[in-house]
Amino acid sequence: MDPIARTIAVLTILFLASFTGSAFGFGDALLAMPLLTLAVGLPTAVPLVRLAGSTMSIGILAGAWHRVDLHAAWRLIVASIVGVPLGVLLLQLAPAGIVTAILAVVLIAYGIANLTTLPLPTLESERMSYLFGFVAGILGGAYNTNGPPIVMYGVMRGWSPKRFRATLQGYFLPTGFAVLVGQALAGFYTREIWQLYAYSLPVIGTAVLAGGWVNRRFEAEQFERIVYALLVAIGVVLLISR
Repeated sequence: MDPIARTIAVLTILFLASFTGSAFGFGDALLAMPLLTLAVGLPTAVPLVRLAGSTMSIGILAGAWHRVDLHAAWRLIVASIVGVPLGVLLLQLAPAGIVTAILAVVLIAYGIANLTTLPLPTLESERMSYLFGFVAGILGGAYNTNGPPIVMYGVMRGWSPKRFRATLQGYFLPTGFAVLVGQALAGFYTREIWQLYAYSLPVIGTAVLAGGWVNRRFEAEQFERIVYALLVAIGVVLLISR
């Protein structure tokens, strides 16, 4: 691919991914990873997505930090840190395809059930945050898919669109930064990646503002239905890509 066309493709993908993440609070990495892998290859896509995701989280939290559910966020983060080593062990013992398929089926079933008339439980207290964070840590340590359990927790807690968006970023920023540091120590960040990231900063900033504008206009019920539909879509993507 021509260098200019390649750069335009990267910027377009990062805009769409950052807009999705800003509007809904999640989904940016799952959208960006397969597309960027096709455009620039996996070694460039992985660190570039992490840089873009961390930048997006900072941009969202700069204007919405006061909406973060701090009580839930710190519990989710601590429990995730505990679960990561078990995830690494799971990666060594269990076939990735089987675990990914189970996660995909759970997401699809949960999303479809909520889009229909089947009543599902809600969480009245924050005690279950430890369990959801722990599962997220296991999945993150094993397959870099820590998002879905956190999304399910936020939905079952009935967070408003604004709180949902902010609290997810309050969780993703510190956990993502830990991954970023690990990747940097492993030498993932090349001059080309930093150049592409520098080019993308105005694009990510614009996407964060546009996504925030959209997020503020969602009604709670409408927002939940879109999130359920996105969970189904994520489940399908996981099944196809496993």
